[in-house]
Amino acid sequence: MNRDMMDALREIALDRGISEDIMLEALANALVTAYKRMPNAAEEALVEIDTETGEIHVIAQELDEDGHVVREWDDTPSDFGRIAAQTAKQVILQRIREAEREMKYEEYAGREGDIVTGIIQQTDQRYTLLDLGKVEALLPQAEQVQNERYDHGSRLKAYIVEVRKTAKGPQIVVSRTHPGFVKRLFELEVPEILDGVVELKAVAREPGHRTKIAVASNDPNVDPVGACVGARGARVRMVVNEMHSEKVDIVPYVEDQAEFVTRALAPAKVKEVRLHEDTGTAEVIVPDFQLSLAIGKEGQNARLAARLTGWRVDIKSESQLAEEEAGGSVEYAEGDWVQDGTGELVWQPAEGGDSISAAAAGYAGAELGDAPAEAATPADAVESPVVDSEPETETEVEETEGGDSDPAEGEA
Repeated sequence: MNRDMMDALREIALDRGISEDIMLEALANALVTAYKRMPNAAEEALVEIDTETGEIHVIAQELDEDGHVVREWDDTPSDFGRIAAQTAKQVILQRIREAEREMKYEEYAGREGDIVTGIIQQTDQRYTLLDLGKVEALLPQAEQVQNERYDHGSRLKAYIVEVRKTAKGPQIVVSRTHPGFVKRLFELEVPEILDGVVELKAVAREPGHRTKIAVASNDPNVDPVGACVGARGARVRMVVNEMHSEKVDIVPYVEDQAEFVTRALAPAKVKEVRLHEDTGTAEVIVPDFQLSLAIGKEGQNARLAARLTGWRVDIKSESQLAEEEAGGSVEYAEGDWVQDGTGELVWQPAEGGDSISAAAAGYAGAELGDAPAEAATPADAVESPVVDSEPETETEVEETEGGDSDPAEGEA
C-alpha cells in the first residue's frame, strides 16, 4: 500500500459512513490471515499499518508458555505489498456491503407499526415480495387478505409487523390483515386522529369482510364519526379503497358500557342490554325482527361487537327472553307466541283458552301452574337462536368496515 491508497480508503470510509479505525482494523486482521497462509510464516504475528505513508509491516512474535511475548521481529514478505493491495480491496468491498446492510437495517429498525408502500415483484404460495426501493419486504401468506389479488407491478400498502436483522441484510415482514393496518390508514387520512383530537379507542376486524372501529373526541366541538367519514364520505372512502372495499363501521365510543355494546351492534336496533360483570357477559335483547341483523352473517356482527367492546355478547330476541322467564317458574301447554290486538306479545295455548302475556308469564307463574292440562313444554313455540360471542382478544386498538355513512354510526 501507499499514501494514495490510504487516502482512497479514508475517502471511501467517509463517503459510506464507515469508521476509518474499523476499516483499518479489519484490513490488519485480513492481512494477518493472508500472512499465515504463506510458507514459513510465524505462528504468532500482527500487522502494523502506517496511516500516513500506507506502509505495512508484519511483526512476527515468539511467545512463552504463559503467552507473553519474548521476541519480535519484522517478517514482512518481499511481495507483501501486492498481497496487501488485493486484501485491502476485498476488505473495503466487504465492509462497504456490511455498512450498507447495517444502514438499511437502521432505516427500518423501530418502524414496526408503520405503513410502507411497495411494488409487487412476485407472488407464490409462501409469500408476496414487495420492492420498497432499497430493500424488499415479505408479505407472508398468513398476513394476506384471502380475497385480495396481488398483481405484478402494482403498488400496495402494507403494515410493518417485524424487522429482522440477517446476514444478508434486513428482512422486513409486513401484513395486510393486522388490526393496526386499519388504525394507521385512518391516521393517514384523518388529521384529527394524528393530532390527537379524535382518538381510536378500539378496532375489531375480520379481514376482507368487515371492520368496526370505535372513536371518541377530545374536543366537544368535533364529531369523531363525522371527522372519520369526511365530507361526503371522502376520508373513509380512501380507507375502504385501500382495503379493497372491505366494509367499515365507525362507532362512537361512550363510557357507558351498555350503551357502547348497543352502538357496537349497529346497524341492528337493540331494546335492552344487561351487563353481568361477574361473567363479563352483555345480555342483549333485540326485537324479533332485528335478531338476524344483530347476529349478522354467520355471527359476524356479534363477533365484531364482542371484540370491539371486550364483552361476551349474548343476543336474545324478545320472544326467547319471554320463554326463558316463563319457563323459570312454570311449564305451559303447546301453543304459539302471537301479538294481540294491542301489539303485545302473548302466549296462546294450542287447546284454546285465555292467552298469557309475557309479563304474566314472568311474574304470575304460580297461577298458571294451577292448570294441570297445560303442564307441558310448548313444543311449537318459536325458538329464536341465541348468539353467544366471546370478545376474542385481538388488539387494544381494533378495527373497521365500510359502506354509506349513518347519522349515528358511520359505515363505509
